[in-house]
Amino acid sequence: MIARYTRPEMGRIWSEENGFQKWLDVEILAAEALAQLGKVPKSAVARIRKGARFDVSRIRKIESEVKHEIIAFLSCVAESIGDDARFLHVGMTSSDVMDTALAIQFREASAILVEDVKDLMKVLRRQAFKYKRTVMIGRTHGVHAEPITFGLKLALWYQEMARNLARLKKAVDDICVGQISGAVGTFAQISPKIEAYVCKKSGLKPALISNQIIQRDRHAYFFATLAVIGSSLDKFAVEVRHLQRTEVQEAEEPFTPGQKGSSAMPHKRNPILSENVSGLARLMRSYALAALENVPLWHERDISHSSVERVIAPDATIVLDFMLRRMIYVLGDLCVYPENMKRNLEKSGGTIFSEKVLLALVDKGIARDTAYRMVQHHALKVGRDGGDLKRELLRDPEVRRFISADQIESIWDVKHHLTNVDAIFRRVFH
Repeated sequence: MIARYTRPEMGRIWSEENGFQKWLDVEILAAEALAQLGKVPKSAVARIRKGARFDVSRIRKIESEVKHEIIAFLSCVAESIGDDARFLHVGMTSSDVMDTALAIQFREASAILVEDVKDLMKVLRRQAFKYKRTVMIGRTHGVHAEPITFGLKLALWYQEMARNLARLKKAVDDICVGQISGAVGTFAQISPKIEAYVCKKSGLKPALISNQIIQRDRHAYFFATLAVIGSSLDKFAVEVRHLQRTEVQEAEEPFTPGQKGSSAMPHKRNPILSENVSGLARLMRSYALAALENVPLWHERDISHSSVERVIAPDATIVLDFMLRRMIYVLGDLCVYPENMKRNLEKSGGTIFSEKVLLALVDKGIARDTAYRMVQHHALKVGRDGGDLKRELLRDPEVRRFISADQIESIWDVKHHLTNVDAIFRRVFH
């Protein structure tokens, strides 16, 4: 399912072919840098760049014998360039190649995710302004609270994605580092100038210090950031699922012509797209946990992190790409029902104005607790037996001693709750 909906270029980034090509790119750049220092003949580097080739199936065949992927890769490349192969991997260790190449893949994958986040923010902005004054009930604990607008809900999500965008950019900056420092990171057999050259050409920063690997706290921060973004999408998806409930029916996912919701019940329109996002968010959080487990490695390195990253690096970026694109579609084409929002707003018998009544009584000099109990008595009765809070208050002589019928009538105006909508929008969309 994921492969059908994610961007093709995201899958290409994590293909075996592209992974090995990144390894080759790093090896050739290191040879170029060595040539500039007079350590390798420039003519040899020119021949390597022109003739170096690899074949994935051949690499795997060699690996089945030598049981070492980098050695198998270098042996395969050597078959295409002959004696010049001795100028590759000079003074380097496996992780110099693998970790630097992995950082390049993260940079490429992250560029797609950044654009996805920006696209979702555009959708949220557009929809927020469209429904800026579409009044609906705000809910806390799943229970009617006070009026808000659907636009405010979407503006809240926009601001959350703006924070996620900033987090993602920081995480990308943190993970886009390379190393060409040799065994245990001491540069004993290779100059730091090689690392600087390779990183500059690859669009990376050199790690200020490494041992035999790039430190995995960087990766943990990156995957944790992806998990936070996934959890935000889960939050949006859960809200859509709640709003689509039969008892609410204020908004629902797009339902295309010919689509069927149930194999048994023809009437069904289920929020399956949002449910998919909620399910995938659980995976995103598990990837973050796996990345955190990769931080403590033995001494200068072990390879317990490697097997984990071969799964979570492609999976997390591909899954998040899918989730973002899915929510762009769901929220961009969301079916919104203002009349149902209005109907639900009125369902609670006016109890949504209870705070305003409370404050009006306090303003008349009544102790807050006393005023609270006066209003609560009637509000709970309406909630239990039905009826209308305004009518109950108008009938209560104790309440009428302090606030007139006209004052009570004036309280029943939802416009009061929209007074600062424009100000909030200015703060969010400045």
